Amino acid sequence: MPRQDVLTLLIYFGVLLTLAYPLAKMMAKVLEGQIPVFLRWLAPIEHFCYRVAGINPATEQKAIPYLKDLLVFNFVGFIFLFVMLLLQGLLPLNPQNFAGLSWHLAFNTAVSFVTNTNWQAYSGEAALSNFSQMIGLTTQNFVSAATGLAIVAVIARGLSRKVDGRLGNFAADLVRGTLYILLPLSIVWAVLLASTGVVQSFSAFPTATTLEGTEQVIPLGPAASQIAIKQLGTNGGGFFGVNSAHPFENPTPFSNFLQVLAILLLPVAQVFALGFMLGRPKEGRAILAAMFLLFIPLLCFALWSEHQGVPGLGANMEGKEVRLGVTESVLWGVATTAASNGSVNAMHSSFTPLAGLVFIFQMLTGEVVFGGAGAGLYGMALYAIITLFLAGLMVGRSPEWLGKKIEAYEVKLALVALLVPSALVLLGTSLGVIMPWGLGALAHQGPHGLSEILYGFASTVGNNGSAFGGLGAGSAALNTIFGFCMLIGRFVVIIPIVLIMGSLGAKRAVPPSSGTFPTDGPLFVVLLAGVVLIFGALTFFPVLVLGPIAEHFLMLAGSTF
Repeated sequence: MPRQDVLTLLIYFGVLLTLAYPLAKMMAKVLEGQIPVFLRWLAPIEHFCYRVAGINPATEQKAIPYLKDLLVFNFVGFIFLFVMLLLQGLLPLNPQNFAGLSWHLAFNTAVSFVTNTNWQAYSGEAALSNFSQMIGLTTQNFVSAATGLAIVAVIARGLSRKVDGRLGNFAADLVRGTLYILLPLSIVWAVLLASTGVVQSFSAFPTATTLEGTEQVIPLGPAASQIAIKQLGTNGGGFFGVNSAHPFENPTPFSNFLQVLAILLLPVAQVFALGFMLGRPKEGRAILAAMFLLFIPLLCFALWSEHQGVPGLGANMEGKEVRLGVTESVLWGVATTAASNGSVNAMHSSFTPLAGLVFIFQMLTGEVVFGGAGAGLYGMALYAIITLFLAGLMVGRSPEWLGKKIEAYEVKLALVALLVPSALVLLGTSLGVIMPWGLGALAHQGPHGLSEILYGFASTVGNNGSAFGGLGAGSAALNTIFGFCMLIGRFVVIIPIVLIMGSLGAKRAVPPSSGTFPTDGPLFVVLLAGVVLIFGALTFFPVLVLGPIAEHFLMLAGSTF
C-alpha cells in the first residue's frame, strides 16, 4: 500500500478521535439535560415541542412506559411516511411529476427509514420527489438516529441509577438528541459538503446535449442537506441511486473524507459519552478499545486483500471510482459496515471475496464496531453482559456490571437479542437459495450468488442498508420479506436492552471488592472483543465458508463469478 494511503488513514483516525472526544462531552451534557450555552438559542423550540405534544420532560419513566412511547412514536412515523410515499404524486415539490410508489415499495422504504436501515429498493433520482426526500426521508433520518441516541442515555441511566429503575423520558431524549446534537452537526456538514460541489437545488432536472448529439437528463435536488444527516445519523440512504459513488453526491476526495469521517463520528463519540455519563470515562474508553481491537485488523485484512487484487491483475479497481482509489474505497466499505450506515462509494459486489467477507462478518455480528447512532453501543452492551456472565462462570462468582448484579433475566434477554437476528439471517438465506423469490433475484451463481443473498439478509436484519449489488431486490416478495427483517432486527434488540437496563436500574449496586471483575481494564477489553469474534465465527462460519471463502479459493484457481 502506498505511503500516501497510510498517511491518509493516520490523518483520518487522528481527526476522528480529535473531534469525537469533545463532541462526546457535549453529547453527555445534552442527554443529561444540560444544554451548552452556545445552543441555548434553540431552547424555545424544545419547549414548543413539549407544549404541542403535552409532555412534561421532567417526568421520568420506567422501562415499560419508555418502550411504549418509543414504539408508538416509531409506528406513527412509519404510517406517516408510508402514506406520504403512496400519495407522492398528489403532493408538492415534485417537479418531475413522479407517481406514488407501489404498496410494497412504500412499505419497504417506510420501514427502512424508520428503523435507521435506509435499505433502498428504488433509485432516488428516478422515483422520489423533493418533498418525499426532504419531508419524508430526511425527517426519519433525524428521528431514527435520535431514537438510537436515546438508548445510549438509557444504558447510562440503567447502570448508574440507584434502585428506582427510572430511565428518563423518551420524548425529552428524542427532542434533545435531534435539536442539540443532530441538527447543528448536520447544518455544519451540509455547508461543508455543498462547498465541495455536492448539489443542493430545487430546480427541475435540466436536459443536456451530449457530444454524440443525444439528450441526457441531469438529476438535481437538495442532496447536500440530506447527505449530511444520512452520514452523521448513520442512516446511509443516498439521494441518488448509486449513493456516494455518484459524482453529484460525492464529487471530490475532500467530500469523500468528510462523509467517511461523519460515518464514524457519532458512533465513536457516543462510546466516550457513555463513560462521561457514568462518571467513569475509563468505562467508555475500554469499550472503545475493544471496538478498535476488532476494527483495525479487519480493516487491514480488507486492505491487504484489495491491494493483492485478482491474481495476475494487481490491485482491484473494479467497481471503484478512479478519483478515490482502492484504499479510500476499502476504508469506506469497512466503516459503513462497521457502523449501521450502509452508504457506499464503491460497489461491494466488485470487491475481492475476502474484503466482502469482512463487510458481511461485521454486519452479522450486529455492527457493534462501531455501530450506528446508539445501535453499536447497545449491541456491544449485550455482548458485555454475555462476557461478564462467562467471566463469572469461569471464576465462580456472580457477574456484575458497575456493581449491578447480572442475573438470569438479563442474560436471557441478551441472548434473545443476539440469537433471534442471527437465526433470522440464517433462515432467510437458507430459504433464499431454494425459493423462486430468492433465486430469481440473483445476478450471479455459485458462492457469489450465496454471498448476495447472505449480504441482503445481513444488511436488512442488521439495519445496515448497504447492498452487495447484483441482487434484484425490487420484487413484491423481497420488499415485504426484507421489510419485516428490518423491523425485527431493529426492535428485537431495542426492546430487550431497555428491559435489561430497567432491571439493572432497579437493583442496588454492590460495593466493589477484591473479587470484582473490573470492566475498565485490558482483560475485559480482550474478553469482550473475543466474545464478539467467537460468537460470529461459531454462528456464521459454515455459511461464510460456502460463500466468500469458497469464492476466494475458486478465484485463486482461475474461476470468477
